[in-house]
Amino acid sequence: MDMREVIVEAGKKLINEGFTVETWGNISVRDENGLVYITPSGMDYETCTVDDIVILTIDKQLVSGKRRPSIEIDLHLEVYRARPEVRAVVHTHPISSTVFSCMGESIPLILDEAAQALGDEVRTAPYALPGTIELAKNCVKALGEKSNACLLQSHGAVCVGCDIKGAFKVAKVLEMTAEIYYRIRTVGGSFIPISDDNIKAMQEYVACKYGQPK
Repeated sequence: MDMREVIVEAGKKLINEGFTVETWGNISVRDENGLVYITPSGMDYETCTVDDIVILTIDKQLVSGKRRPSIEIDLHLEVYRARPEVRAVVHTHPISSTVFSCMGESIPLILDEAAQALGDEVRTAPYALPGTIELAKNCVKALGEKSNACLLQSHGAVCVGCDIKGAFKVAKVLEMTAEIYYRIRTVGGSFIPISDDNIKAMQEYVACKYGQPK
């Protein structure tokens, strides 16, 4: 499948599944040759076509596309440079997760699904203006080596995966976890932590045993 089509369909999913509103948020994928395909800046996801997708090298050299790339192009490229295993980045503006980003708090791995999909606690990157190198570097630091998601203070979330499907799975699990954590806090409760050993065991299970053999 043309990677540009992957981006177009992912953009529709971003808006239709409530991960953002209007033209906010952005999506990219990296192909086997290292080229990065990214959504254009400020365009309607519902009307965006393959001709609107911008293709660049990891060094930000334009390969194809007549549009201006997303304002967060540096954030995407910095993530790919720091995490070679990542092949898709989805920047979302979800409601529940953003509540914690506005407080500058982390979201812990309180659920089995979170332990399996998110990789590590979801930290909030310090505030920086959208589209800046500072924001990109803060994001990479918050992701670290293991987490598949981070929050951007007062801004939204960044989710990564080995493909676009995996990145959206992370986005869904992050928002579900944030909503449950929010409700626990609302009723004045506290969560019972999952032990580090059990988190490691679940992650190994997902990596080696879950699902059907390939």
